[in-house]
Amino acid sequence: MNKVFTDGLSFALPLLIIAVGALYSEKSGVTNLAAEGFQGVGAFFGALAATLLGPVIGNGNQAIIYIAILCAALGGALFSLIHGLLCIRFRANQVISGVVINILAVALTAFFTSAANSAISGNASNKFVLDVSTRFTIPLLSSIPWIGGIFTDMYPFEIMIAVLVVFLWYLLNRTRFGMRLRACGENPQAVDAAGANVNRIRWIAVMISGALCGIGGICFAYSMIGNFSPSIYQGFGYLAIAAMIFGNWKIGPTTLACLIFGLAKSGGLQLCIAAKLPSNYMDLFLMLPYILTLLLLVFFSKKNHPPKAAGEPFDKSKR
Repeated sequence: MNKVFTDGLSFALPLLIIAVGALYSEKSGVTNLAAEGFQGVGAFFGALAATLLGPVIGNGNQAIIYIAILCAALGGALFSLIHGLLCIRFRANQVISGVVINILAVALTAFFTSAANSAISGNASNKFVLDVSTRFTIPLLSSIPWIGGIFTDMYPFEIMIAVLVVFLWYLLNRTRFGMRLRACGENPQAVDAAGANVNRIRWIAVMISGALCGIGGICFAYSMIGNFSPSIYQGFGYLAIAAMIFGNWKIGPTTLACLIFGLAKSGGLQLCIAAKLPSNYMDLFLMLPYILTLLLLVFFSKKNHPPKAAGEPFDKSKR
């Protein structure tokens, strides 16, 4: 049971920060299907920084991980500018923009990963191998029956993500900026009439979205894969969007959805191991979060209420 909680959280929390990133964009009125691409490009920048800094400050230095997370956030935010340019500046179809950006992200990161490896080591590999992140266990809390696994073998970024999500909830729901951002997704003409700049707020929201998705991407790279490669694009961005929809565009319920997905994934894997099933069955059990997504959307999608202006370019003349 402890292993289920440990692995479940290491999957759920990076998924959550991506979902919150998508939520910020959609709350401002910009539909975000580009979370998959944002997290992949962000992970690329973080992994590249880790690869370049490793020989300089020591491959075992854990400070590299935090630098990689910062670079992933910056890389994701910069890449999100393309989505903002298409959707906010040129008023392109936001769904199509998101899909195209995801495809573009795969192609760009595959090319630049091979090019960077060729320049660094002479080997045009399509992956950056990352050091293993240290883990820690919280005394006393880890000995609590049933739930002690939550506080066992934790990655440092899990605490960082948990604190960041609390801050993002406060920013969105308890500040003037958050109120205006939410209003941009409901009634942008009213925000404009109040003297605020709707497009600027949407630009900020899209960049926040890109940064958060980038953080989630590099955390996945460190915790699940151990490297950056095209395998980072495993549908995690789309799963995060599904969690956001199931959570009705609210951070609290979205957190619950991500925890359910994380526990379903780790529980299915541990069940496969306990039953001593052949390794090819593991892929079947790893599909559990996606199957669960379909079931949840069937039963709960009718009760969802997305932001009213999501997907609609802001037109000042309609005021």
